[in-house]
Amino acid sequence: MVKLVVAIEVRLSEYVFCGSVIRLTHRDFLALRGYAMRLPVIQGVIDRRMLVNYRVDPRVLETILPAPFRPQVIHGQGLAGICLIRLCHVRPKGLPYWLGLSSENAAHRIAVEWVAGGTRRNGVYIFRRDTNSRLNALAGGHVFPGVHQHASFACHETRSCFDIAMRSDDRKTAIRVRADQTQTWPADSLFATLAEASQFFAAGSLGYSPTTAAGHFEGLELRCRTWHMEPLIVQDVRSSLFDDREIFPHGTIQFDNALLMRGIEHEWHGRDDLCSPPQSSAEEVNSEIHSDASAGSATANSSLTASV
Repeated sequence: MVKLVVAIEVRLSEYVFCGSVIRLTHRDFLALRGYAMRLPVIQGVIDRRMLVNYRVDPRVLETILPAPFRPQVIHGQGLAGICLIRLCHVRPKGLPYWLGLSSENAAHRIAVEWVAGGTRRNGVYIFRRDTNSRLNALAGGHVFPGVHQHASFACHETRSCFDIAMRSDDRKTAIRVRADQTQTWPADSLFATLAEASQFFAAGSLGYSPTTAAGHFEGLELRCRTWHMEPLIVQDVRSSLFDDREIFPHGTIQFDNALLMRGIEHEWHGRDDLCSPPQSSAEEVNSEIHSDASAGSATANSSLTASV
């Protein structure tokens, strides 16, 4: 199958089928490549998943999101966040438990909606993925969906306290979160109760990530055998992306809540890719997030990562 993809890349403009030459558009090629790299079902265990969520002015998110995505609005606000997830025993479905791999991963996400096949759908747009796994960084966007950047993680955890820091090797992204388990839900959250928040995130299990091809997004769906979330009280949260005031001007973004999941058996299912029209101004802004940190982000990055 890899040879097929290479052959198509060599002669991108035409494809011979039953003696006839069929002209391929770039979008046709991407569809064929997506078929060639179709992900098998992957299973494993979510050892720890922390969601740190921000409420954001939807107008700001609209400038970041590429078509066909639009911000999902909850009580007048958009929602973005950081996912810090430790995966264990990850392997193709059907392989023995002991063959699975483990990794620490981070994702910067935005709750979105889009229309596909005439139906409005909800999920998340993941505009940045980082991992401590060299395999994930190498294979992401090639063998399975989602381009991953390699990063270093420093995790200090007890059963009820968490201190997690991350710095990407390309020095474009840094995160620091200190949080403790709690039984109290924040009174100023967008969500009235923990149950409402849990239901919202359970429904947004489909995520799309950009690829190296402009306007092409790969889909991945998370399916959990059980779903249980606990609230966290956050002592400190910093993100060189969400703290960048050139992207998120002062007053347009504010911490909302944090949630914890542990010990969840799960599966990852590849989903059909999405494509958008040629690059728009919103995609140019999004491209800058991936390719070039601003001076303000660089300063934040250096201060965030001293302990990593």
